[in-house]
Amino acid sequence: MATAQQPQTEFVKAISRLDATALVVGSMIGSGIFIVSAEILREVHAPGFLLLVWAVSGVVTLMGALTYGELAAMFPKAGGQYVYLREGIGPLFGYLYGWTLFVVIQTGTIAAVAVAFARFTSVLWPGLSATVVGGTIRFPDPIGPIVVGVSPQRIFAIASLVVLTAINIRGVKTAALVQTSFTVIKTAALAALIVLGVTIGRNTAALAANFGANFWATGGVAVGATAIGAAMVGSLFSMDAWNNVGFASGELKQPERDIPFAMAVGVLVVTTLYLLANVAYLNVLPREAIQLASTENHPPIGTAALQAMFGGAGLSIMAIAVMISTFGCNNGLILSGARVYWAMARDNLFFKTAGVLHPKYKTPAVALVVQLVWTSVLCLSGTYNQLLNFVIFAALVFYMLTAIGLFALRAKRPTAARPVRAPLYPWLPAAYVALTALIAIALLVARDTRTYSFLGLALVLIGVPVYYLWRRAVRNGAVATT
Repeated sequence: MATAQQPQTEFVKAISRLDATALVVGSMIGSGIFIVSAEILREVHAPGFLLLVWAVSGVVTLMGALTYGELAAMFPKAGGQYVYLREGIGPLFGYLYGWTLFVVIQTGTIAAVAVAFARFTSVLWPGLSATVVGGTIRFPDPIGPIVVGVSPQRIFAIASLVVLTAINIRGVKTAALVQTSFTVIKTAALAALIVLGVTIGRNTAALAANFGANFWATGGVAVGATAIGAAMVGSLFSMDAWNNVGFASGELKQPERDIPFAMAVGVLVVTTLYLLANVAYLNVLPREAIQLASTENHPPIGTAALQAMFGGAGLSIMAIAVMISTFGCNNGLILSGARVYWAMARDNLFFKTAGVLHPKYKTPAVALVVQLVWTSVLCLSGTYNQLLNFVIFAALVFYMLTAIGLFALRAKRPTAARPVRAPLYPWLPAAYVALTALIAIALLVARDTRTYSFLGLALVLIGVPVYYLWRRAVRNGAVATT
């Protein structure tokens, strides 16, 4: 790709090891841990399987982080996984990842988290209505109806994205400070929920219903590997974005060492917190109450747990906790996502202005604004919940392909500098490839997830003709590269 014609500019190297770890933890912890455990328990029926799903998701994610450490150290450049795929397998695969990241993975996640932020804000501000002025587009199941239009909550969600985008445009130092501060606050809040759940919140009825002889009891429902794989959708989504720190490699002070450390430690911290949070839920709420959570006329599981401990005040406490968590989560997602589009623009695979840094703040301002615009469209379109169902399958495919790229690089560039090496190579990376492939297959086979998984695959494949059309347009001068 002809990138020499573009001006060479430098990011500000302002992200420390602590900031990088906070970026991993803060990007991973959003609203999922307060919501999805109820759906998982409805899928697997037994408390033991609930904890198993979270534990397996954490192990798989940690294996990915350890595998990616070698790639992050080899390519300490802005763009992260886009660069790893480009160098390991080829430019097409790098583009497909960037394409899917922009269309749905990053922007769809940001939109959904922003709307969750607005919804929980409405608990404290009842005037922030969810009533949409617009229309409904009806799609066949499982997508179903999509309500397109404007509501006070959606406008508030977009306003939060405008604020966070402005913060990120004004410099990575400010954005990193915001990220680290919010990560500390929400990690402490989640830790407090855990401590309260296993101390003052302990419920003898819940303990009797969830532990002992009932721990693995499924009520006669068979729970196989496919069901467990399908149930991991929520837990894997709640643990996603651990790789985002690699997108901002160009701004880390010592990326070769700090990114592998941040990925591994950040994933380990979040996995531990998530497992303990589910133990707390099982201490506070009987199985039946957990399974009812997050359904019609029933609050999310995190809210239900706090209400069981504090009564009506629990609703407000959870609203504040989720507001802090989602706001900090989106700061990390916004910061990191734009760096991928910047890297793509440098390869002439995105709009050229997205590959230019702000002259004063040295941030990818145009990429940040483009990301904001598309994310706002998703907020108003009402499609973010449906899009998120595509995310996990597509993300798993790219995680698997990136790990395969590690093997390809070991063969193609055996003498290349590797400041950090994947531990237990080739067994750990191979196991990660096998596990992600098995989970992806389970999503394709399971009745509740296969349609979304095939749609997610189709979305990825649409990027193939887009890639070749874009390259042809660049060669023909239809897209400016200077």
